[in-house]
Amino acid sequence: MPFILETIVITQDENGLPNFAPMGVTFEDDKIFLRPYKETTTYTNLVATGQAVINLTDNVLLFAEGAVGQFQFPTLPAERVKGLVLQDACTYYECTARDLRDEGERARFACTVVKKVVLREFIGFNRAKNAVVEAAILATRVRFLGQAHILSEFKRLGEIVDKTGGEQEHTAFQYLFEHISRSHG
Repeated sequence: MPFILETIVITQDENGLPNFAPMGVTFEDDKIFLRPYKETTTYTNLVATGQAVINLTDNVLLFAEGAVGQFQFPTLPAERVKGLVLQDACTYYECTARDLRDEGERARFACTVVKKVVLREFIGFNRAKNAVVEAAILATRVRFLGQAHILSEFKRLGEIVDKTGGEQEHTAFQYLFEHISRSHG
């Protein structure tokens, strides 16, 4: 049965310039499916190179910064594809992206895993980490949902972060809150 995991997808353009994109990806059997919006850098890079590295990490600050900023995170070179591995990944998948299908505003790429590596144990997400990931997703939806709606959701998520979060979760949530407070979506 397919399931979606929140990941950091790293693609590169034809000149090697990396793009870091927090993205929910679908895992199904031996395939991974990416569904980027067509106006995104991820889509452009996948069409140009057909390669990506999908990183699983428990560092929610990377999700927050990657969702609303243009950050370049510490990386290592991939081995089987032209790409980069997130240095703070727990597990990563080097993939070739094929079988492009248009699905409205989004495209769908079927990816073949050419290398999987476990760098360290994934401990899991506590409630605060989950709340930050949800806040990061909301922060990318300001133009659809509006600032007022998102700020009301942030109030609820902020209570969870306050009760169960550590320094990383508080820093990530504050970063997202400040971004939304400045938005005019």
